[in-house]
Amino acid sequence: MSKEIEFHFKSPGDSPGYLLGQVTLLWQRKLKKVLDPLDLTQTQFVLLAALGWLSKKNDIVTQVDIANQSNSDRMMVSKVLRALEEKGFLSRQEHDTDTRAKTIKLTSNGELVLQKAIIAVENADLVFFATLNTKLTSFNSNMMQLINQNAE
Repeated sequence: MSKEIEFHFKSPGDSPGYLLGQVTLLWQRKLKKVLDPLDLTQTQFVLLAALGWLSKKNDIVTQVDIANQSNSDRMMVSKVLRALEEKGFLSRQEHDTDTRAKTIKLTSNGELVLQKAIIAVENADLVFFATLNTKLTSFNSNMMQLINQNAE
């Protein structure tokens, strides 16, 4: 006996989750195109950008700081930072006072690739979101509201 499946939304175009997923996939494809030549994945870029941002404000940045800034899983951050260290983009050293923590610093090569990546990603964002025009500020505000409301 087959029962008709009930959906709250009448079509995929009415589902905010579906639409967000579709936009995310398209945006990730766009970023992959601009990050591939720099030998970076999107996740690596996000963590490098978090490190760059945090380094502007603090002399000491830890893996936990990067995980918190990027809203990422700590174990995943550790693995990705290790890969970035192997590429020569950052250094990881024992923390001076906390034996459990590692301090993370961009290398000069890391600073160079991050600056190139920031320019490439910001330009890609400007093109990708250009259709929103004057609604971009409202769009960003709505996304921040969703992030703040649903952060764990």
